[in-house]
Amino acid sequence: MTDATDHITAAHAPPRVGFVSLGCPKATVDSERILGELTQAGYAIATDYQGADVVVVNTCGFIDAAREESFDAIDEALNEHGRVVVTGCLGAEHALLQARFPELLAVTRPHDYAAVLAAVKRAAPIPAGCDPIAQTALRGDARLPLTPPHYAYLKVSEGCNHSCRFCIIPSMRGPLVSRDLNGVVREAERLVDSGVREILVIAQDLSAYGVDLGYARTTLLGQAVETRFETLCRALDGLGVWVRLHYVYPYPHVDAVIPLMRHDGLLPYLDIPLQHGAPRVLKAMRRPAAAEHTLERIQGWRTQNPDLVIRSSFIVGFPGETEADFMTLLDFLDEAALDRVGCFQYSPVAGAAANALPNHVSPEEMQARYDALMAHQKAISARRIARLVGRELDVLVDEVDGERVIGRSYADAPDIDGQVYVSFEEDAPAVGSLVRVRIDASDDYDLWGHTVGAARPYASASLTTVDQPR
Repeated sequence: MTDATDHITAAHAPPRVGFVSLGCPKATVDSERILGELTQAGYAIATDYQGADVVVVNTCGFIDAAREESFDAIDEALNEHGRVVVTGCLGAEHALLQARFPELLAVTRPHDYAAVLAAVKRAAPIPAGCDPIAQTALRGDARLPLTPPHYAYLKVSEGCNHSCRFCIIPSMRGPLVSRDLNGVVREAERLVDSGVREILVIAQDLSAYGVDLGYARTTLLGQAVETRFETLCRALDGLGVWVRLHYVYPYPHVDAVIPLMRHDGLLPYLDIPLQHGAPRVLKAMRRPAAAEHTLERIQGWRTQNPDLVIRSSFIVGFPGETEADFMTLLDFLDEAALDRVGCFQYSPVAGAAANALPNHVSPEEMQARYDALMAHQKAISARRIARLVGRELDVLVDEVDGERVIGRSYADAPDIDGQVYVSFEEDAPAVGSLVRVRIDASDDYDLWGHTVGAARPYASASLTTVDQPR
């Protein structure tokens, strides 16, 4: 259950909604917006099943393991409470859910916030004379935060136009639909005004932002601009906070963004879902990029911006992957010298085209390849992070516990990357503050250092201009 809390001071308490949020950061944003709409409508948010009048489960369905976790969460909510509304990725499979869980009150499609609110209102109407809820906890576009106050995710589009054989996201969430550029920038400004000091920009394919709109021209801050990935990056870079880019495909037009990256704005950090390094496997996956071109692009980016940190994710055991293909993947990792890498063992998911491919890899072989890849990459990551020893970096403080301060540098996204352990001589810095740290040591993924002073203060969230793409 979410730990979001309400602010009730009067005698007549409103109905309470329990909420279970599963899945990726994109689903987290959906959960925050649903919670925000529920709060604005007058509902309180329960922190346990016993205190709820109705429960909402926001599901994930990307792979079979995620589907099973979602099924388990629905089972638990029905057993513990009984009055349950389901939304999220599995909501696209309405017939399956209604057949498996006929007692559900409603099933709504992904990011259909209005349908969730309508279902909750039917299940637990707000009685006349009910006292309103204070709105002080809301931020951004009426979002009730599930992340710490100092960072937030900013989702700029829905859906995806790719047809990767291992993925069913387009069937669940539809084709690419980019948000209005002005709306995105206004939400980012409101997030900063609410105290957010790091914006993590997300989409299913961030670098495709604006493609579905034909790069429509619009007016932003009194200037005529096109709705493009580069324009978006330039606008967010002017907010005076950290901006981190996730799920960026290595298209040629990403080249123009690399020179913009700096340590006090648009960070020199890219999260690129490469998935494999063997051309034959990439073709079988129907991935939109060729490995050799990706290596050339990465080399060019690092020539332009030597501080650039790249994280990626890979799949081992895709149907038909041979031992030779796997060795090609390891060679690719050596050449790419990626800073951070995650790895998944191929998992079939109902409806994915890859299920029909021949020569599925055994679970034992997949595990062996997973172990070998992670060990191989561990040494690469250790070499890459050691380059930061001796430097001074800005560190965003995530946790203060007695004499222990834990934060992140520009190289570290929350939850998926490393951390910086900071020692200090005077007063401990506050959570959400930005401090200057000299890096003294590193291991495979983390850094250790000591404070040498405060970083430059953040600028105002109010933009006055946006640079034009060149």
